[in-house]
Amino acid sequence: MAHPQYAVLEKAADWLAEGRRVWLCTILETWGSSPRPAGSMLAVSDDGRWAGSVSGGCLEDDLLQRTARGDQPATPVVVDYGISADDQERFRLPCGGRIQLLVESLSGDHREGLRQLLQALAENRPVSRTVALDSGQVTVEVDVSAATGIEQDEGRIRQVLGPECRLLLVGAGEVAAHVAAIGRRCGFAVTLCEPRETFLRGWQEDETPAVTALPDDLVMASFSDRFSAVLALAHDPRVDDMALLAALQSDCFYVGAMGSKQTSSARRERLRSLGVSDTQLERLHAPIGVAIRSKTPAEIAVSIIADLVDVRHGLLAGGGAL
Repeated sequence: MAHPQYAVLEKAADWLAEGRRVWLCTILETWGSSPRPAGSMLAVSDDGRWAGSVSGGCLEDDLLQRTARGDQPATPVVVDYGISADDQERFRLPCGGRIQLLVESLSGDHREGLRQLLQALAENRPVSRTVALDSGQVTVEVDVSAATGIEQDEGRIRQVLGPECRLLLVGAGEVAAHVAAIGRRCGFAVTLCEPRETFLRGWQEDETPAVTALPDDLVMASFSDRFSAVLALAHDPRVDDMALLAALQSDCFYVGAMGSKQTSSARRERLRSLGVSDTQLERLHAPIGVAIRSKTPAEIAVSIIADLVDVRHGLLAGGGAL
């Protein structure tokens, strides 16, 4: 799973490579009810093609009609939808909502900036894109430490795109299947690690890639950065503990293990005997998830994802550092 805006920016880059002019529309802020969050993007080419979304369809239609008429601006402008009663009726913004958009005209001069942006997102590195409203000049900075989001200040707009958060599930099973499905819908890139052939044969979540490598090797190779989370769900200490040993010594933003309070206490003692420090053990979420009296596999998955989403918001709001 790529960054949510990657496909939109990639399409814009492709159209620019064809020699087309492209308008990039970005939601700066919303008030009231809005179907898309701030930071969402829509790209429109001068021949009517489009990618992405900034509303449920009403604003897209207006923006496409403006392009067809040649009404799109040549320099960046900030456009407000939903201020007047006429807007409310015309665009059918939900519940009196209001959306503020940045509309930019992109040409061949913007290709290098888009290339840098796409490369940073592909490498899962935090990146910012700053637009000067008077000139349309765009500045891209990679490996920024600022919080994810949009800032408007003195004639410039800066958007920080945080890396994709990746989720490694260790151990196939019903809970893992529900976590994978809900996690994908909540914006996580999910991978299953299952070295046990018998359990792997029962895995039916086709949208989630499955890897047969040993968990500790996989964590160290691909899931050890501060935008990765590792969940031990195997119910087998021989598998779970391998993953936890590696994850607790990494920069993972979330390390969790499924099990009762008694099981979790015994696990901590095993990990301590294997050299994991008390400081490292403090990072372990076990029992995993939010305490919502969950019983069924689906309910357990909901509690796990709820906790993950909460920690992720803290991670990204803090510029990628907990």
